Amino acid sequence: MVFMQRTDIQSDIWKQDVTFEKEKLYLIEANSGTGKSSLCSFIYGYRNDYLGNILFDTDDIHSYNISKWTDMRKRHIALLWQELRLFPELTAMENVMIKNKLTGFQKKTVINSWFEQLGIDDKKDAKIGQMSYGQQQRVALIRTLCQPFDFVFADEPISHLDDQNAAIMGQILTDEAKRQGAGVITTSIGKHIQLNYDKTFKL
Repeated sequence: MVFMQRTDIQSDIWKQDVTFEKEKLYLIEANSGTGKSSLCSFIYGYRNDYLGNILFDTDDIHSYNISKWTDMRKRHIALLWQELRLFPELTAMENVMIKNKLTGFQKKTVINSWFEQLGIDDKKDAKIGQMSYGQQQRVALIRTLCQPFDFVFADEPISHLDDQNAAIMGQILTDEAKRQGAGVITTSIGKHIQLNYDKTFKL
């Protein structure tokens, strides 16, 4: 993989055979500089500069064309990016509805309930650029869940949240994954969602 030339790597991921299964929860713990963001980009198909193979079921993702990746990202893989990738000039609800209008997946009542549960119901009409990073993280989660998926990948999802909101975010994430029969993979270089993980990997 990305660190193939190094001989000092001690990792549960790099240079290993790893399998992620649907309906299970995984935590990937990492130190800074060990390739956490690279791993996310590899799995999501944004980068392919690695050695080895990444398989979805039995399909090597190196064979995917643009059309196949579009379908995978729309129907099978959901990714909550560490840098969130929200539009600062749009409101919280507009950011969410851009995604949901593309997929037509979540009911507006469900989306509204998530805003309420996450304590940002009064921020639906606020522009993202005027919200705190922790509030933006919660908006990004709602947007991420507005699609069908087999796996949801959350990169540092609660780095700016207090324990109570982190717990609520974890509950919403796992509830939706369970409803869809999907797997959850979270990454962390420190604070992480407290879930009943089936397996923890050291990156």
